[in-house]
Amino acid sequence: MSEATDITEDAFLGGQLRLKQKRSGHRAGHDAILLAAATEARIGDRVVDFGAGVGTAGLALARRIPGIRLSLVEIDPELAELARDNAAANAIAAETIVLDVTADAQGFASHGLSPDSVDVVLMNPPFNDPARHRGSPDRLRHTAHVATEETLHAWVHAARRILRSNGVLTLIWRADGIADVLEALSRGFGSLAILPVHGEAGRPAIRVLVRAVKGGRAPTRLLPGLMLNDEARVSKNEMMEILEGRAALPLMEP
Repeated sequence: MSEATDITEDAFLGGQLRLKQKRSGHRAGHDAILLAAATEARIGDRVVDFGAGVGTAGLALARRIPGIRLSLVEIDPELAELARDNAAANAIAAETIVLDVTADAQGFASHGLSPDSVDVVLMNPPFNDPARHRGSPDRLRHTAHVATEETLHAWVHAARRILRSNGVLTLIWRADGIADVLEALSRGFGSLAILPVHGEAGRPAIRVLVRAVKGGRAPTRLLPGLMLNDEARVSKNEMMEILEGRAALPLMEP
């Protein structure tokens, strides 16, 4: 397959965002758009997208909130190049950084991500349990989807390090791993808001979106679940508004 045919161009946010991505390996989907919809930022905020891939979540957030100072952090140079091209093609100002999220403080600082320097971090870490999930033979797909025992803690630690006091972390994780999320966030984060995401009404949640504040002290809030589909398996109007970038998910304090 030629390099040209190995790349697809796909529309997100109802066509407001067009992204090139590799035909094989990890491909952007609902998780990244939900993460962007659950992330709040203000004009001028420094926002960092960990494990950005081709830039889907960070660029979707920037499309909804123009004027943020966005950095896309991605370990894979090819994906980082696509993210850089996608930002330019959509006329969104974004810095692309090739960096392993588990790098030490010096590695982050060498790319301008010093401790206590960032307002918002959003992340969609690899979260499939290797004990129950057969990893793809494709190395990139495996890296993007399958977590090690240390993945979540390492990513949360990196976010805690670069966030300023009262900075906000928003993440998406598999719902049956919520205990791991709470444990990872117990060191340095508080004021949690947890939004369960259900594939179908009446079925257990498949994802959780979590908002956490560095140094926050407010009680944890468990929000009413978000239903991706109704009983007839037809996307609800609310869900369509989110996927098309016309609505955000209210994880902030009322």
